[in-house]
Amino acid sequence: MIDLVDMNGKLGAAGGPPPGPGRNVDHIAIKVEPFDADAIRAYFTASGVEPDQAVVRFGADGDGPSIYMRDPEGNGVELKGRG
Repeated sequence: MIDLVDMNGKLGAAGGPPPGPGRNVDHIAIKVEPFDADAIRAYFTASGVEPDQAVVRFGADGDGPSIYMRDPEGNGVELKGRG
């Protein structure tokens, strides 16, 4: 699923500020099954990546758990589970 979101609309405003200069993609999302938020966060934290807390967000399969983080180049990555 590819979401094209108007940054000036209700959904766009809820996502925070637009990507910075030279960037036009907020993040990519990768479905993870099974989704174990604690195990995912522990793995990335041990690897030197600081993932956000898991929260429920809307995605291709509806609402479900989601963890955001940044790759080493600063790109947004979302790991998404089923609701």
